[in-house]
Amino acid sequence: MKFTPRDLNPYVSARHYFGSEQRRHRETAKLSLVQLADVVNSSKSTLARIETAELMPPPDLPSRLDAAFGTDEHFHGLYQLARREAHPDQYRRFMDLEAQAHTVETYEPQVVPGLFQTDAYARVLLRCQEDLSEEQVEERVAARMSRQERRQPVPFRWTIIDESVLRRQVGDKSSMYKQLASLLKQGNTPSSKVQVMPFSAGPHSLMGGALNLLTLPNGSTAAYEEGIETGHLHEGPDTVRKWRRQYEVLRANALSLTASAELIRKAMEDYKACDTPPS
Repeated sequence: MKFTPRDLNPYVSARHYFGSEQRRHRETAKLSLVQLADVVNSSKSTLARIETAELMPPPDLPSRLDAAFGTDEHFHGLYQLARREAHPDQYRRFMDLEAQAHTVETYEPQVVPGLFQTDAYARVLLRCQEDLSEEQVEERVAARMSRQERRQPVPFRWTIIDESVLRRQVGDKSSMYKQLASLLKQGNTPSSKVQVMPFSAGPHSLMGGALNLLTLPNGSTAAYEEGIETGHLHEGPDTVRKWRRQYEVLRANALSLTASAELIRKAMEDYKACDTPPS
């Protein structure tokens, strides 16, 4: 399908300016998107979405554009500005990267990570968002469950959860029991590991939000840190290295896999249904 450039205001944001500059230099060099994709070892669709400001440029693209167009560090400089902006497509890109990742490492301070949630648990969490209709809730539950579908090769998942995740009841006791049972089942398998950060460990640097580390087939890692309503995707090596260090410290201070499983089992006791005594 032929790509038709859309009008783009380069002064809306640094990302828009990056896209307009890529298009301007490409057209000056009389290169099609396919030709430029071949030169910079990218894909036509990626370059097209960058030129329409729909996609944040990958961190390795600016240097390749500078080399292709002989622009010194022009695109490198634009990227330094663009990557600091909050973009509406961040979460979509995070989901794209998660689908590609061969290793997914997460820390969650309040809830079971999405890749480990049961549909009942996810449904209760999503219903807390009062602006969502019941239809939208069901759509998002389905989308969340689809993230868990097995693909080949199966990604390796390592998650660290705060002890509060075990103590905060989400839904009725039966649903919570089943959620923890599912978590326990995935706690130490060839493709998944679960650790618990106990209250007794005290404060730590990641208490303020959730963190996801995605290791991609090319060896690079992206970090996605998430607060209550906003998230930020980091792809620059220096920034990702900082989050990686903090995650490794957290992993070292969390309970072992065996001790974590035991704590999950103990928490499950609180959600067991009580047998009604005979009358």
